[in-house]
Amino acid sequence: MNDNTSKAHPSTLAIADYTYQLPDERIAKYPLAERDSSKLLVYRNGTISEKVFKELPELLQPNDCLVFNDTRVIHARIHFQRQTGAQIEILCLEPVEPEEVSEAFTRKKSTVWRAMVGNGKRWKTGEMLTRTITTETSSYQLNVEMSAKEPDAFVVQFSWDADLSFAEVLDDVGILPLPPYLNRNTETEDEERYQTVYAQANGSVAAPTAGLHFTKQVFDALQEQQVQLLFVTLHVGAGTFKPVKSETMHGHEMHKERISVSMNAIEKMRDAAADKRIIAVGTTSLRTIESIYWFGVKLLAQDHVKEFFVGQWEPYELADRTVDAAQALDAVLKWMHENAQSYLSGYTQVLIAPGYQIRLANALITNFHQPQSTLLLLVAALIGKDWKRVYNHALEHDFRFLSFGDSSILFRD
Repeated sequence: MNDNTSKAHPSTLAIADYTYQLPDERIAKYPLAERDSSKLLVYRNGTISEKVFKELPELLQPNDCLVFNDTRVIHARIHFQRQTGAQIEILCLEPVEPEEVSEAFTRKKSTVWRAMVGNGKRWKTGEMLTRTITTETSSYQLNVEMSAKEPDAFVVQFSWDADLSFAEVLDDVGILPLPPYLNRNTETEDEERYQTVYAQANGSVAAPTAGLHFTKQVFDALQEQQVQLLFVTLHVGAGTFKPVKSETMHGHEMHKERISVSMNAIEKMRDAAADKRIIAVGTTSLRTIESIYWFGVKLLAQDHVKEFFVGQWEPYELADRTVDAAQALDAVLKWMHENAQSYLSGYTQVLIAPGYQIRLANALITNFHQPQSTLLLLVAALIGKDWKRVYNHALEHDFRFLSFGDSSILFRD
């Protein structure tokens, strides 16, 4: 039975109700040899069946609209060493100065970032760490200094004495970060396989893993099937792995992630919302399009909204003001025109959990997520209590779990 229309506020949810036993051997530590050879669990009208991912186009109809997140994982992990010999690991999360992601990557000489710091207790504010970078063509120094400590992160300033962009510096010195639950070092193969084949926009510290199964052959088949392809950008932060430590969701602060979506994409989304099926490829794509909807509702409900932001609980507070999808997206497009913005850029902190009613997506393509995670709550919001049946089936039929694991397509009733 699907209970995703429940009106209970998700702040009262007990995370202990959204768990299952995940044996370590079921976590896919490495990808399969072929991206599209993974298993595909199909959940539709309460029934479960199995396919191979390359058969996905056969499950879709002409004019279905697939929404992809085209973010690209950056070489966000950098190692430094103090004069004492202590190792300091810096994981870049998001730019602070300049704040715009694209500008931060093209910045030369210096940039300020928010970061997680391993062994940070040994690193003092104002202490500069230095590393010499040697490439085939040059040698230069990269410096980093801690500017401030925040509750969940550090603010650090990088500087370097070469005529290079920060993106080039990261390519020289940074390491592609893998999810902590893989419990292994990054290997050469990961440079390709932990990116989607359509990744474009630098900015994530984790891949939108639902998209890892897509290949050129699958895209060709989708085009033959006349399926529409639509691309949005949500830069995945390390908060996607943040465990829920509170007993209820009231005590959990949802992570904030940056979104950038073109006006053209929102226009196509509005047209698709009228009479076509919208299928989100991954939880990040779903969060993106649902956040855009709620921003539209917010614009219709409030005057003088200055920036694109959707808070953790705002959809539940605005629920009595809901409008149809086209009306909400039209409000967003009008706001963009009035503010001369060709891209809608801002942040979402939305928590999609049971009690939330999905507004734009008719289905979700996604991997299998960790127990007691906000991603599992999102799946439960989409298909209700049947999430347990889906996960039990996957466990009993040798599906591979998490980032490099198998896939599913979950249709809403």
